[in-house]
Amino acid sequence: MKRPDELEPRGLTPPLDEEATPPGLMTWYGGIHRAFDLRVKGAALMGPGILWLLVFLAVPAACLILLSLARRGGFGEIEWIFSLDNYRRLLGYGLFGWSPDYLIILGRSLAVGLITTLLCLALAYPLTFYIATRPPKIRTWLLFLLMVPFWTNVVVRTYAWLLILGPGLPPAQLAGFLGLIPPGSPLYPGFLATYLGMVSTFLPFMALPLYSSVERLNWELLEAARDLYASRVQVFTQAILPQTRPGLTVGVIVTFVPAMAMFVVTDLLGGSRYMLIGNLIQQQFGQSRDWPFGAALCLALMLLTMIGLMVYRRWGDYDGDGPNRRGRK
Repeated sequence: MKRPDELEPRGLTPPLDEEATPPGLMTWYGGIHRAFDLRVKGAALMGPGILWLLVFLAVPAACLILLSLARRGGFGEIEWIFSLDNYRRLLGYGLFGWSPDYLIILGRSLAVGLITTLLCLALAYPLTFYIATRPPKIRTWLLFLLMVPFWTNVVVRTYAWLLILGPGLPPAQLAGFLGLIPPGSPLYPGFLATYLGMVSTFLPFMALPLYSSVERLNWELLEAARDLYASRVQVFTQAILPQTRPGLTVGVIVTFVPAMAMFVVTDLLGGSRYMLIGNLIQQQFGQSRDWPFGAALCLALMLLTMIGLMVYRRWGDYDGDGPNRRGRK
């Protein structure tokens, strides 16, 4: 009798002796194949994806890098005289000395993306738990309502918020009655209106990936934690958070990245009071006609996004006992 660990998996042939394989042939999944055929199959499988990344990611990024090294002419034309002037300008060094204006805009954009992500996360957890614990028919309708905003353009939804927060409707009248705003004034532009628009725009992006993890939650672990007298915080951090971390990771990424570059919601509901990097990029490629500096801003936004994702990845690969490099054995 062979031990269980010595038994061969059913349906798989034992590995072939590589030294006995003729030249030009390779063993793959228990069979003998020509090395050229395997390379052709691999190229056919990987080719479309690599071509897509080259055409829509690598080539545009290279064009942005070249454009950011050029400079704007006197009438808005592009002069292909390469220098680092746009990056010096981004860091605040100009004709009149150093100014932190652009760095403040970058920091403000990072803060808006982070606050929007945290607000969406705080709302998405109870929302997804409520949907996941409903009967199947009600759950389907709730998911349908959650996806309805995707059917409408973000500009139309933002203008709808302008109507809802207008001076003639109850939210603004209630705020005026409480003395929060002057009577007869709308609730926009302002901090509250901006984040109402941001959260309503990005909440589905956070809730849908998180729901996919909450739906597959092992409720027996939660009951075991309660039987062991764990507090609510301990139940969440030790039983819920580890199980929902895959959906949480996707939700944070697809919320934080576009929220940091959003300019439509902040422009309409914020009244252009606070310049964000999305507004600044739009201005450079539009009114200012300074495409080289706009390209430098785009690269700075990409760098900020990569730094944020790297920081979150380090947190996502960490558990209570130390770094947890999943898949890196």
